[in-house]
Amino acid sequence: MAEPFRNFTSKLIPLPAENVDTDQIIPARFLKTTERSGLASALFNDWRYLPDGSPNPDFVLNQPEMQGRKVLVVGDNVGCGSSREHAPWALTSWGIRAIISTSFADIFRNNSLKNGLLPIIVSKDVHAWLLANPGVEVTVDLESCTLGLPDGRQVKFPIEAFARFCLLNGTDELGYLLGQADAIAAYEARTGKGRAA
Repeated sequence: MAEPFRNFTSKLIPLPAENVDTDQIIPARFLKTTERSGLASALFNDWRYLPDGSPNPDFVLNQPEMQGRKVLVVGDNVGCGSSREHAPWALTSWGIRAIISTSFADIFRNNSLKNGLLPIIVSKDVHAWLLANPGVEVTVDLESCTLGLPDGRQVKFPIEAFARFCLLNGTDELGYLLGQADAIAAYEARTGKGRAA
């Protein structure tokens, strides 16, 4: 079970690259683990590190002022490529709680929602403004499904009701079903559905 998703305010991490696929988010050689934590060092590994293993000073995550920021703003079509839950695991392990783009690959979006990472779709004009102003603070409000901008705008973003429920409650489909155990048992007792044939 994940931590319940809480509203927060953060500056932005700008990464304007488009068509960022899951192998760029976390290369395949790091997929050996089934643990959700400990993948922060592998996040964008081939972009973050030079061939000798030293940090690439030009890559955004290596810039000191980006440390502690929780919102990543990426170009269009994020998470294309192969399906791997390790991609949202690596992002959240680094400390990213929300990722903003104009579009996401469906499988990546679903994996993110199931693993505590909020994918936020915004219009092209809002997206361009965010990339141009990464030093501003935005407020991510999952309860109202809005992204609060410093000029007072409240940008609505879409999210399925069940995914929103799970994020706010720190659960997933299985956790939700297990949480209904008493109601299921009561139903089976009333209807006799739980009896062996």
